[in-house]
Amino acid sequence: MSAPRYAVFGQPIAHSQSPRIQSAFGKAHGIAVDYRAIEASPEGFPAALEAFAADGGVGANVTLPHKEAAFALCTTTTSRAQRAGAVNTLLRKGERWHGDNTDGIGLVRDLTGRHGLDLRGRRVLLLGAGGAARGVAPALLDAGILELVVVNRSPERADALVDAMSEPGRAISAYWEALREQGDFELIINATSAARGEGTGFNLPLSLINSMTTAVDLNYGEAAIPFLAWARAAGCRNSFDGLGMLVEQAAESFQQWHGMRPETDAIYAELRGRDALLVTAD
Repeated sequence: MSAPRYAVFGQPIAHSQSPRIQSAFGKAHGIAVDYRAIEASPEGFPAALEAFAADGGVGANVTLPHKEAAFALCTTTTSRAQRAGAVNTLLRKGERWHGDNTDGIGLVRDLTGRHGLDLRGRRVLLLGAGGAARGVAPALLDAGILELVVVNRSPERADALVDAMSEPGRAISAYWEALREQGDFELIINATSAARGEGTGFNLPLSLINSMTTAVDLNYGEAAIPFLAWARAAGCRNSFDGLGMLVEQAAESFQQWHGMRPETDAIYAELRGRDALLVTAD
């Protein structure tokens, strides 16, 4: 019988900091963690996941572009995964997968705990409607924001995300081309992968900004540079990348797998202090 194994699935995945984070959590709790990064194409993901289970896999994280596919492969899911329609944390139960989504609670913990933001009563603009956006939208609403405006290049995806939230009046969709008509926001979240690997600038209307605006990119490292550069040039009060969210959602996953929630500040500080290329969000 193989020892319990854990992994993160994605494409690309070589960049992932998740093995480093999970290893640090395990070390802090005296647990030997066998956690690896597994590259899988969208077409090959289901087979790769089953091969992993057959080889002793009992838990996994899922990153781009597999979060919605992972949801479909689960026999049971948590209520927050159901609201999101996306899964980033898997737990093997017998011969089946149980799915959860820890992205949203990870983001809220990072923003409210690490950065001291009060999300209550805020207007929030969410750019993107894929698996990452789906993961954070429910948690933002639960955190007490006033209104969530979802904008996506494909309007039907934004409409589908808003419909899934079942929060008429609080969660609405809008056209990307009509951003100038949306007023200003206290929180702008980039959940798109538009800047990944392109090295191009990020451009949004300055009318979205007010004196309290915080900008957050769910990507981290190089992939977050274009959006954060725009945020700073536009005069946003705060701008953060997704590294803190990554660490916090990883802690939630670790707790589900091992029954204890690790302290996150040490590994966050270690990763934040490195100048190595930390690219794209998990």
